[in-house]
Amino acid sequence: MFPYKDENPTLSPPVVTLALIAANVAAWLLLQGMGQSPALDRSVCELGLVPGRLFGSIPSNATVQIGPDAYCRLGHFPAWVTVLTSMFMHGGWLHLIGNMWFLWIFGNNVEDSTGKLRYLAFYLLCGAVAGATQSFVKPDSAIPMVGASGAISGVMGGYIILYPKVRVHLLVFLGFYVTKIAVPAYLMLLYWLLIQVWSGAMAVGQESGGVAFLAHAGGFVAGMLLIVPFRNNALVQQHRAWVAQHATVGTKLPWR
Repeated sequence: MFPYKDENPTLSPPVVTLALIAANVAAWLLLQGMGQSPALDRSVCELGLVPGRLFGSIPSNATVQIGPDAYCRLGHFPAWVTVLTSMFMHGGWLHLIGNMWFLWIFGNNVEDSTGKLRYLAFYLLCGAVAGATQSFVKPDSAIPMVGASGAISGVMGGYIILYPKVRVHLLVFLGFYVTKIAVPAYLMLLYWLLIQVWSGAMAVGQESGGVAFLAHAGGFVAGMLLIVPFRNNALVQQHRAWVAQHATVGTKLPWR
């Protein structure tokens, strides 16, 4: 299932969401060489989050083996800095495009309900919790973690609390057959979370690189919890009042 839109208006320009997308794209173009070596390899090794560095078992500037014939020269930045920088690095075009699409679908409404600065702090904090979650599971790992998906998972977790019944339109791929359906946000997002938890549980104990499923799950749960203090109740009520005012007669409002 792939979401392509939601039935949730945005009342103010999503400035921070757009700025985050621009920052990720800029990092891909300027620091990661649009996926070309050696820029991609260097950026992942130097700016990715390495659990072993975070917990002190691997020193800065070390050369570590991350595969049968793959080696990585780690950077000199403090490990806590890479918690932040890793959120803006990606492993490929599809990785980047997929993350930015999900951020656009769900981020603009969360920003609308928190305010600009609160939303930025919320996003970065969710990303940090996501990275820490995966790191705690494999504290000695030398595999760099990159991607905005942990932070975006937090945005999705916030969305499910704010707008659980908003309809999300999905493309569903059944082999060569593609169809469209619309479901409540909570159904789509809980299904997505279940996949992350299940896949993460299956991947525990594996040292090879891949998708950091538990980072996604950790970011999602963090978003569900953190949205409560980070949301701006006045903005949430303003959003609901606008939707109620513009709804057609007989329309069931998405939070009821």
